[in-house]
Amino acid sequence: MTNLEKIRAEILDKVKSYYNESQVAKSEFVPGETKIPFAGRIYDEKEMVNLVDSSLDFWLTAGRYAQKFESAFAKIMEQKYCLLVNSGSSANLVAFSTLTSPLLKKRQLKKGDEVITVAAGFPTTVNPIIQNNLVPVFVDVEVDTYNIKVSELEKALTEKTKAVMIAHTLGNTFDLKAVSEFCKKNKLFLIEDCCDAVGSTYDGKSVGTYGDLATVSFYPAHHITMGEGGAVLTSNPLLNRIATSFRDWGRDCYCEPGADNTCGKRFTQQHGDLPYGYDHKYVYGHIGYNLKVTDMQAAVGVAQLDKLQGFIQKRKDNFITLKEGLKKYEDYLVLPEATVNSDPSWFGFPISVIENDKFSKIQLVDHLESSKILTRQLFAGNMLKQPMYKDIEYRVIGDLKNTNYIMNNTLFIGVYPGIDQERNDFILSVFDNFFNSL
Repeated sequence: MTNLEKIRAEILDKVKSYYNESQVAKSEFVPGETKIPFAGRIYDEKEMVNLVDSSLDFWLTAGRYAQKFESAFAKIMEQKYCLLVNSGSSANLVAFSTLTSPLLKKRQLKKGDEVITVAAGFPTTVNPIIQNNLVPVFVDVEVDTYNIKVSELEKALTEKTKAVMIAHTLGNTFDLKAVSEFCKKNKLFLIEDCCDAVGSTYDGKSVGTYGDLATVSFYPAHHITMGEGGAVLTSNPLLNRIATSFRDWGRDCYCEPGADNTCGKRFTQQHGDLPYGYDHKYVYGHIGYNLKVTDMQAAVGVAQLDKLQGFIQKRKDNFITLKEGLKKYEDYLVLPEATVNSDPSWFGFPISVIENDKFSKIQLVDHLESSKILTRQLFAGNMLKQPMYKDIEYRVIGDLKNTNYIMNNTLFIGVYPGIDQERNDFILSVFDNFFNSL
């Protein structure tokens, strides 16, 4: 071992010691005083060691850890390609922008084309449609699954419809059989937003494998984290090449960072009206972005992958505990239902208050929050009620009755792996206290 290697080993050993020492001061759970978040990062010394190990390389941009993560995560998600980006929102932007590429020829999405989506969800599933000057067509959702109402798909279809882009809400898969068959029948692209659904399966297959492209987020609230980070997944080599271009400034070159002349034709091609032999590294085929991840982020993600299956199982267990504990209140609450033929890796536990004369959603939320049980809305509620969409061009199918109901009556609480049995018991006791006081 060289002196440099010894110093590195000493540094990493100190990092382990620092992590272990930092855990000693962590306080115990105090019911009613300790916050129970809806989500949070779960990590140990391995993430810290990887992070520092990567920083010592001082490569900074994507490197060895990014390559390791992309290869491993693609296999986990049953895809050929995984393309790391700096957030789940960027993943959605890259994935959708990919469909606007002229390399897709007759299937290229163009200004004014329509994309079917839903208004009950997170804005960055829809924003890329608008940012690329296409028209979102909003359909309603089901209240118990919180996913797209598939009976509305045919009503939304016109000769301008070119794609469907929707999310698996809170980890619960949408009806992939119905949606994917609809897309194949009508020759539409399908983008699966899996940002809340890593580990969810439908008919035994991973989410993301039914669409042309899939996206994932690694924000701290999600199933695994890099702090910030996301990924675009596909098994289509052309779509992967285009997505890489959009992520990397729009350039035509697909060399890995630090590599040169992967294609063997770097100075021997004609590109547009550029001089013959113009350096392929500086040829741009798309109006792209710079949305790459750093290797330090990827290093954290590599350590998280070893914990993923345990995280998924804990989310499922917590979901079952909450559902069984709240069944006695089904006269007042709509409890979540997994989509038929699916096995969700739940992101949260959604609850809809049945409208009644005894209490409102706000009162239930206040009661939970006052007991330090943190709640969240189902994201943007009805996105069309949000200020950001005031002046956009769009179409709506029907009156979005269920979407509006969700906006007014739905909340969700956490099932993330940091919630143990003691915390679950307390959560259920707080619900008991609320209903006993009615």
